[in-house]
Amino acid sequence: MTKDSQKKAALVTGASSGIGEAAVRALRADGWTVFAVARRAERLAALESETGAVAIPADIAEDDDVSRLLAQVTDAGGVDTLINIAGGARGADRVGDASTADWEWMYRVNVLGTMKLTRAFLPMLRAAGEGTVLNLTSTAGLDAYEGGGGYNAAKFAQHAMTNALRLEEVENNVRVIEVAPGLVQTEEFALNRLGDAQAADKVYQGVEKPLTAEDVADVVRYAVTIPHHVNLDQIVIRPVAQAANHKLIRKA
Repeated sequence: MTKDSQKKAALVTGASSGIGEAAVRALRADGWTVFAVARRAERLAALESETGAVAIPADIAEDDDVSRLLAQVTDAGGVDTLINIAGGARGADRVGDASTADWEWMYRVNVLGTMKLTRAFLPMLRAAGEGTVLNLTSTAGLDAYEGGGGYNAAKFAQHAMTNALRLEEVENNVRVIEVAPGLVQTEEFALNRLGDAQAADKVYQGVEKPLTAEDVADVVRYAVTIPHHVNLDQIVIRPVAQAANHKLIRKA
């Protein structure tokens, strides 16, 4: 634990599972004050009990929840770091068979949720003097693939928003970081996307050592902990077995 990290305070979304939960644990282990945000209150309560993070149940795409969240964090002393991890994918349909409901959900969570929370907290981050925004996107936002149109579109939008934010906020000394993971094996991502346990298992079948939530969380922790004048604009992280979105080595 460093002296500087003891002064740091972060808000982490998507904290009830996967990469968000792992990021909360990693930052708390480094001595950060962490506000853990997600919709599932019972999971957040358990995380709060285990780590000492401050649990705040909220839906980041709902305006009233964002306003309440901002007020609670302000009353508790504020943050200098915003880590937008909440997001996800639904469906693997081709564009010709696209589900409007799935596309709207992906835009709401990945794009509008990130925008609304960032917009709300930017004044606080600017006032901190050395603010940081880290957006977790995906390699799906860098290269499209068949059956990924909706998720590609949402993550491409989040990627573009992150780049625009970096240009807009540099005069305010707010650094903006993008972490774009490839194949990460978590308990819920593929299951939520495909809605079937067998189909979800096939996503990782035969892949030697896919990334874990902890792998990505460690990169997130590093990116926001290094000296503020260092900006890791974009970090792409994949398992060695995945050379590109379309090239994934599976062993029998």
